[in-house]
Amino acid sequence: MKKLMFLLVLTIQFGSAQSLFEKAEKLFDQKKYADAEKLFESYLESNPNHKQTIEYLGDIAGINKEWDNAIKYYKKLKELDSKSANYWYKYGGAMGMKAKDVNKFKALGMISDIEAAFLKAAKLDSKHIDTRWALVMFYIELPAIVGGSEAKAQKYATELMNLSIVDGFLAKGYIDVYFKRYIKAEINYIKAHEVGNSKTTYEKLYDLYLNKMKDKAKANKLKKEFEK
Repeated sequence: MKKLMFLLVLTIQFGSAQSLFEKAEKLFDQKKYADAEKLFESYLESNPNHKQTIEYLGDIAGINKEWDNAIKYYKKLKELDSKSANYWYKYGGAMGMKAKDVNKFKALGMISDIEAAFLKAAKLDSKHIDTRWALVMFYIELPAIVGGSEAKAQKYATELMNLSIVDGFLAKGYIDVYFKRYIKAEINYIKAHEVGNSKTTYEKLYDLYLNKMKDKAKANKLKKEFEK
């Protein structure tokens, strides 16, 4: 009888905990992040190593641009599961965003850790698209004197091409836009749009025409064709 009562209590407690997590998850999906955060924090108190909860809390911190908190949660995740490419990617991403908010001297000290996190993620998962996008942007935006390199960016753009033709052309177009090679960028963005024909590919090409090439005729023509 005692054993039965113990199992009954345990089942009720487990069901209650699950319900708390599910409620928090539902609030997150509804973009009610403040309410979701409170429930996730409460759930985490009794389940300190629950990876999904920690990830949600890291994501909420990122949404709120609380980079130190995001870094703390993602760091814990990669310590709990060092073989997850996604955790390393999110950890590197949070550090990268923090680096943009701090002074240049402090940001320079973060570069090697950011790069290492992204490279680790890329090594762990050869098909992780977001990581390769992060590396393209990282190497392009970073000054050459501290490790920036178009050659490295192109390497990961090529890897993207092998994983997703649309992402590959968009990445190569992104690199061309950064260096103001707008004719080449147009070729890559047109190819991306021909394959993907999505809101993203349209917006990239439209922005190139309107804001970079200052060609309203091409921008308007593209808009009419996309809205048909």
